[in-house]
Amino acid sequence: MIIGVMTANLHLQGIFSLKEKRSIVKSVIGRLQSRFNISISEVDHNDSKELAVLGISIVGNDTKFINSQLDSVATFMRNDGRFYLCNVERETFGV
Repeated sequence: MIIGVMTANLHLQGIFSLKEKRSIVKSVIGRLQSRFNISISEVDHNDSKELAVLGISIVGNDTKFINSQLDSVATFMRNDGRFYLCNVERETFGV
């Protein structure tokens, strides 16, 4: 079993309320879940209007597939024009 874990730091500019931020984050989470079948959640900076940290995990049996999926998730987020993807950290574990 291979587990891929990624944290993605999002910077949202021009956001004036937590409600607006949560709407964007919830939309991104839903789109990523449906497109890539991953586990994802906002894990930090919940009360900040400009920052969000998403935790993402994928489980599989092929390291190449896991890395490919994580690359695709990062590319998908970079192409979303509502925020800037500041920092991405990822790790793969074999169990």
